[in-house]
Amino acid sequence: MKTKIITLQSHDDLISVRDKLSWAKTPRILLIWPKYEKVTLRVLDLKVLQRHADSLGAQLGLVTRRIKVRRDAESLGIPVFKSTSLAQRVAWAESIPREQHIPKPPRRNLRAVRDSVYEKESAWRTSLLGRIIAFTFGVAAVLAIAILFAPRANVVVYPETRTQSVVIPISASESNTLVSITGAIPARKLSATVSAEQSLAITGTISVPKSKSQGIARFTNLSQGELNIPAGTIIATADESHVRFVTLHDTLFGTENKFVDTPIESYEAGASGNVPAGAITMVDGMLGLSLTVTNPNPISGGADMQQTGASDDDRARLRESTLDNLRRDAESKMRAQTASNDMLLLDTFEVANIVDEIFAPAAGMPGKTLTLNMKIEFSARYISAEDLNQLSLAALNSSAPNGFEQMSEAKFKTRSEPKTDSAGVTHFDVEVTRTLIQQVDTLQIFSIVRGHEPAAVKNLLVKKISSRQPPEITTTPAWWKWMPLIPFNVSVEVK
Repeated sequence: MKTKIITLQSHDDLISVRDKLSWAKTPRILLIWPKYEKVTLRVLDLKVLQRHADSLGAQLGLVTRRIKVRRDAESLGIPVFKSTSLAQRVAWAESIPREQHIPKPPRRNLRAVRDSVYEKESAWRTSLLGRIIAFTFGVAAVLAIAILFAPRANVVVYPETRTQSVVIPISASESNTLVSITGAIPARKLSATVSAEQSLAITGTISVPKSKSQGIARFTNLSQGELNIPAGTIIATADESHVRFVTLHDTLFGTENKFVDTPIESYEAGASGNVPAGAITMVDGMLGLSLTVTNPNPISGGADMQQTGASDDDRARLRESTLDNLRRDAESKMRAQTASNDMLLLDTFEVANIVDEIFAPAAGMPGKTLTLNMKIEFSARYISAEDLNQLSLAALNSSAPNGFEQMSEAKFKTRSEPKTDSAGVTHFDVEVTRTLIQQVDTLQIFSIVRGHEPAAVKNLLVKKISSRQPPEITTTPAWWKWMPLIPFNVSVEVK
């Protein structure tokens, strides 16, 4: 007998296998289960495939060695074989015929059964007049509910407003820890460290040492023994300039010598080393107890030369410019550390510490550009807006009229510049202003407006509430002529 052989693949499912069965035109269909691939067909899927093969007029068989699949197929009466050749040689067992379901005949007495189970309605409920009356009552109830709940109204009232203003004398200090109604308020400290490098083109000239002055120094021995004057011994003038010189050679002072001359030169180069005769009188160190010194002739040979270099005025100007820039940077940095409404006391802004201040080139050295590197720590004090607000509210609430409440936030305005005294206390006056609005009892408005016409409600509200402009009433739907009876259908807005 002709047999259609279908080899299953790992990607086959119920739908794809069923489609393959539909193309078979033979009385027997043999499904070959793959040996090394997994096919996800359950028992229920095999049952569906068996029924589909029956509908095609064919018998379904399987070739597989998997024990679980064989067990499932045998439970459904599907013949199972170990190989394809065996399935084609042997006869297939007949499939178990399916039982035919014969429906039961319909019952003929269903109406009588229904009448025996359900109770009959009352006569007034089945009559036309009773139904009309019940419908009328239902419609009336719906209309009553709609009248109560559907209409809505919005009432906007504009109570009387007043402007309250008070001037508060402020005394801010770091020693204050709490806000006092008398005006004492804490002043908090801020610090910021900033650095900058700034340059200045040099156009002037300065005197730069060119050569050292030289001459002869005459020493006199005050002791009775021999003395050795080593090279490098420092001697100096006694005037305010205190020009220093050094000996150039070692000199032995014998007992037979009343004085000895030795060559010297100025310690520093420049014309400042040129001194007149007799100007040198001091000997540095312990030798000064045993020797006296003088210069019998003028000391000369020291010279200066003019080169491009920064003067003291250039340094002062560059320092002032750099300080101004650092002050602005420090102020910006401090304002970034505080809230936008905090008050920075600028008169307390000061230099707390100069960390670095380096000029290049150094003083007295030539150069065409003067550069200054500065790093400075600035400090200042500020007043917190929260503390000011707390003080303002306390002052305003103490003088607020009865029956009014706050409508807008308090606004601050300084009436005098903050000034800090020698004790570190900052004094100034602040004017605080806010708008007050008359308190309105919304429950009283509900009792006035509900159930009345809008025009009458406006007149009642004008009499009961002192307003700066007439109230506004909006009803929904717009054609409804009465205010709602239920309070939660009325919204009251105070402006």
